[in-house]
Amino acid sequence: MAIEHDYFGLIGDYWAERKEYGDQDVEVVLDADSDEVSTASLDAAATMVGELELIDDELRGVFVGQLDSGSSPVSLFLRSVLGGDEADAAAAAITRDSGDRDIDALRSLSLVRVDLRPDADGDGEHFAEFEFGLAPEDIDSRLVASIDIQRDMVDLRFDA
Repeated sequence: MAIEHDYFGLIGDYWAERKEYGDQDVEVVLDADSDEVSTASLDAAATMVGELELIDDELRGVFVGQLDSGSSPVSLFLRSVLGGDEADAAAAAITRDSGDRDIDALRSLSLVRVDLRPDADGDGEHFAEFEFGLAPEDIDSRLVASIDIQRDMVDLRFDA
């Protein structure tokens, strides 16, 4: 049985849309089985789509807090991208120069994709996944943050 939502329309298995904010073009995907998703979860997902910029800022703040640990996914991502084979493309993508290269790289990340999973609406479940890249058209490495329905980070990983 399909359900209809004010924002997403008829819910099947897959919905996608491109959203623009600032200078970013973000692919937003909703992956939901209409038999397993509630209207409240769809409402929360729609709210997240409307607040992409705010959530993006919140996640970047978490990323900055992880710079102190050399073994964090953020540190591993930055070492790989800034010191790897695509270092020139990464350096060219850094749009700010505060003197702190890691902070400048985090500020220059692009939010590439957001995957919403409204059927995972419990605390600690992966409700939304935010995929960031530095020079994403040239570099395949991604920093991926998963948050639950309350916007608490439940996972952060570096995908090479």
